[in-house]
Amino acid sequence: MKSEKDIVQIGDLSFKKYVPASDIEDKVQEIADAIREDFHEKYPMFLVVMNGAFIFAADLIRKLDFPCELNFVRIKSYHGTESTGKIDIYMPPNIDLKDRHLIIVEDIIDTGNTMAAFIPELKKYEPASIRLASILVKPDALKHDITTDYPGFIIPNKFVFGYGLDYDGMGRNLKDLYQLHQP
Repeated sequence: MKSEKDIVQIGDLSFKKYVPASDIEDKVQEIADAIREDFHEKYPMFLVVMNGAFIFAADLIRKLDFPCELNFVRIKSYHGTESTGKIDIYMPPNIDLKDRHLIIVEDIIDTGNTMAAFIPELKKYEPASIRLASILVKPDALKHDITTDYPGFIIPNKFVFGYGLDYDGMGRNLKDLYQLHQP
């Protein structure tokens, strides 16, 4: 990974800075404020979709000042810059979701394939409610009727990475978001 001021090069692809870290921090605070208003007395359980949402989740949880629980799930659907359409779900064993208020923390809502598979799976456990928070939403890419209750940035249908999102395993550590750049 080679980096210049606002351009990051990985292999033969270039990415340009798209959303700076300061804007991301403001958006995370906005989402935290909305969640606090809805759940400050309900002891919600956050289900963090790994690996991409871990940075967003860490920033979000630190902005909340009420009791909550945190668990991690792994849902894989990407290879390179494309969604594969095949969803694999790995939940922690012995997790009790019945009558709990669940907030799924996701990095990006793209095609909606991941949530279209995951939310019905969660409903089998009879939670009190299920809400969805995502730092990025691509409405033009949606193939399912998925509602993001706590949306971050609404972006066009272009590949992005950084702030937890990767390109073939690289770039999760970048504090800004980058978008595919074709000069």
